[in-house]
Amino acid sequence: QVQLVESGGGSVQSGGSLRLSCAASGDTVSSYRMGWFRQAPGKEREGVASIDRYGITKYANSVKGRFSISQDNAKNTLYLQMNSLKPEDTAMYYCAAGGGWYPSLLSGVYNYWGQGTQVTVSS
Repeated sequence: QVQLVESGGGSVQSGGSLRLSCAASGDTVSSYRMGWFRQAPGKEREGVASIDRYGITKYANSVKGRFSISQDNAKNTLYLQMNSLKPEDTAMYYCAAGGGWYPSLLSGVYNYWGQGTQVTVSS
């Protein structure tokens, strides 16, 4: 069973950048399909980016070209580089791990979740 802890959130102005980290313990990130999700107040949780065990990635249309998901197997850590941030990117961001072979933005395929890190983008 893997445990996930996110960090790197904060407040930034529109157009700025942040890099989120998700440190894993108890198992290796390379054993899982990994994903980043976000949830804004009053909205449903949505998939942002995912990476599978082969490094294949998938992004939500709303972040494509601005966000980049990656993982460092040596550090057992998942990352989300977020550039050109917009106020609508404001949300709690969660990392998740699950079984399966392809990247997915569906929350139902993930079994393990972190506690989240808040990202706030001001205009």
